[in-house]
Amino acid sequence: MNFYDRDEEMASLEEADRQSQQNHSMLTVVTGRRRIGKTSLLLRRFKGAPCVYLYVSRNNESALCMKFAQEINNSIDAYVPAGVTAFSEIFHFLMTVGTQKHFTLIIDEFQEFFYVNPAVFSEMQDIWDRYRMESHVNLVVCGSVNTLMHKIFRDAHEPLYGRADRIIKLMPFGPSVLRKVLTDYKPDYTNEDLLALYNFTGGVPKYIEMFVDSGMMDLMGMIKLILRRDMPFLDEGKAMLVQEFGKNYGNYFSILSAIASGKNTISEIMSTMGGIEIGGLLKRLEEDYSVIEKKRPIFAKPASQTVRYEINDNFLRFWFRYIDRYSNLIESNNLAKLENIITVDYLTYSGYVLERYFKDKMRESHDFSEIGSWWEGKNAENQNEIDIVGIYADSKTALVAEVKRQSKNFKPEVFGNKIEALRKKALFGYKIKSRCLSMKDM
Repeated sequence: MNFYDRDEEMASLEEADRQSQQNHSMLTVVTGRRRIGKTSLLLRRFKGAPCVYLYVSRNNESALCMKFAQEINNSIDAYVPAGVTAFSEIFHFLMTVGTQKHFTLIIDEFQEFFYVNPAVFSEMQDIWDRYRMESHVNLVVCGSVNTLMHKIFRDAHEPLYGRADRIIKLMPFGPSVLRKVLTDYKPDYTNEDLLALYNFTGGVPKYIEMFVDSGMMDLMGMIKLILRRDMPFLDEGKAMLVQEFGKNYGNYFSILSAIASGKNTISEIMSTMGGIEIGGLLKRLEEDYSVIEKKRPIFAKPASQTVRYEINDNFLRFWFRYIDRYSNLIESNNLAKLENIITVDYLTYSGYVLERYFKDKMRESHDFSEIGSWWEGKNAENQNEIDIVGIYADSKTALVAEVKRQSKNFKPEVFGNKIEALRKKALFGYKIKSRCLSMKDM
């Protein structure tokens, strides 16, 4: 698959590289969820340049150092002394080489040093602080376990806190890039194909590449590919999150399954879990793991108790709604039954995904200072719920939209009543533009 987007990230990496060559060593941290393209970005940016690439696996430190020494010897015409068994010695050697010449050092899956030897971080801090100003190493570290990478570089109690010169977080591709991919690989694509690609991949490059390489770029083709046992999708959600949650992931998975099935308030989630206290679990899922988001009606006060929770990753939302929920069908090899369940439910499920698509499209436009939804309290039984409210950045004007897969299902009079309720409660004094957004507007 072609390489898409990432212009800003490329420019940031190039600037850090230039500064490390002209001034002194620089440290760049690249983070992002699994499969987001961190390694591909770095290898593409530094292809052909003096570069050492080290991949940290959960292995014996001495065995890792043997592998690293060979990689260094093959990469930058510098030879690690024989018998090195500690990464601190490897790093010290590279920083001293950097006093004589400039090169890039990429350390991939950097957080895995926690399991190899946690002392590595403090040892690196000491060496970095001593050699940074007199050497010219462009150090780039990356990792996909959000909690550990956050701990290493943003926790004030950790030795490498404050050492990063820049932190780049790779985000999924937006709607415009997905349209470009489909234009390149399926020129006759329909908006249904576009919504399916957005739905199943959430803009994650590796998932998109799997569909492209398999030639499965239409709705039914994508569903069939996801359910193939020789593809990684069936195990992907668990593989991704167990890295974050550890062995005690049961309650977290139960919460995410509840949210994916439409139980998105605290009381609804608690009811599916036997009434156990979940406040701490929700807080960790939101703040530590960045898997869910807390949503309030637009303009609601930060302390408002009118809260809904959403899974912020399209693929994980789909995975918990269908793959995790119907794992018994997968275990019994009844994938045809699961395919039928997904196909029958898709029209309903994708209606909500379409709402998220339009919000992402609005964010890409940079026309809005705030984008959200609006609903009244729980006692209103969602009588006046509005799918999208966007506040224009350059005027006191709001876009208020209802999302329908088919515009023929739109009821202007009912929507007009909702708008009047919103005007009185939150948009008094605003000029309001209203419309129905449907599949044809994608």
